[in-house]
Amino acid sequence: MSMTEARRRELSDYLTPAGPPREIDRVYSEDQLQRLLGAVRDHGPWKLIIAQHFASADELLATMSGPLPEGTELSLDWFLTPTFRGFLANYSAALYPELHDCFYNERFLELVRSYWGAKYAKPQMMLFNVNGPAGNTDPGHLDTPSFRGVRYENSPTWLCSVMGKSGLFRDYLIKMAQVITWFSHDPDSGFTFWPDGPLQPPRRLQAPIYNRGVVVQNEMMYHRGEANGPVEEQRPAGLAFETLFSGDPDDEDKWILKTGEEVIARHHTRDLRFLVHWSAEVFEDGDELKKNMEGTDNLTIERAIGMLIDDARAQGFDIPTPTDPLHEPAFIRAINAAYDMGGPASYPEEAPVTPLYIDAA
Repeated sequence: MSMTEARRRELSDYLTPAGPPREIDRVYSEDQLQRLLGAVRDHGPWKLIIAQHFASADELLATMSGPLPEGTELSLDWFLTPTFRGFLANYSAALYPELHDCFYNERFLELVRSYWGAKYAKPQMMLFNVNGPAGNTDPGHLDTPSFRGVRYENSPTWLCSVMGKSGLFRDYLIKMAQVITWFSHDPDSGFTFWPDGPLQPPRRLQAPIYNRGVVVQNEMMYHRGEANGPVEEQRPAGLAFETLFSGDPDDEDKWILKTGEEVIARHHTRDLRFLVHWSAEVFEDGDELKKNMEGTDNLTIERAIGMLIDDARAQGFDIPTPTDPLHEPAFIRAINAAYDMGGPASYPEEAPVTPLYIDAA
């Protein structure tokens, strides 16, 4: 069964944030930037994003959107790009004391309260993405949403993503907002987003995006980073799932990519695209704060999966009964198909999607 056009539009209209992104400038001080980069250098090496979050291509695809070429077998190799990630804070705790003021940031808290028109907020998580020249095969995605009882910390990324796309769990969705900041000197690479739903025209945060950012609810807005750097350097030879990113021990201004013992690329700091993602939970009032903190109306993973199966079957989709629902590729593929409305309808001419690396499979 395929999704009807009316259903596609219904899901697209649902996938809109609390408000359009609010652009901000001079997000971090130079001292804070140096401490952020220092933490990346001091606490590495760091793994690829794709190597951290996904055990199969079906899990990855469930966080994205749009069809794949027919007659081909899914492979994670298709999506392999040299973009790395690390957490700087989690569970509302700064992981490195030198970043205390970056995470417990009074300006950011006021920005997200204002964005939602809410009374309370608490910082929840802070991570970074970093790369030198890199393509981006992602056609557009939602950041991992959290729901009361089923959160990014205790559940697979793919499951939270499908729950977010489905519209079934809006009463359990935890209000969140992010301050997302880029440090990139690339004259062409920006940020594409669909604040009115993925079937509506996109918008862009235009380059240059050095110490510029947005306040946004990225869990409910399709968006994508854009490729950066010379095309011929965007996928270095030797790139693999075990490739790691770290500071160059011989030069404090340079960074290296290593696969095993082999250095496959070396980048100067000025050539990096460095993203800092700060995220907070937001509560409209004291009642909402209490409900979230006391867990009096929480979901379980089992109940969430059951709700997805029942709803998808009611729509006419043939959903197999899984024995290991969190990891079975066939089940993940089937349940995602019931809620994947096909992804964005259009992209900026200046920011096309990097073609999949199918020849690497």
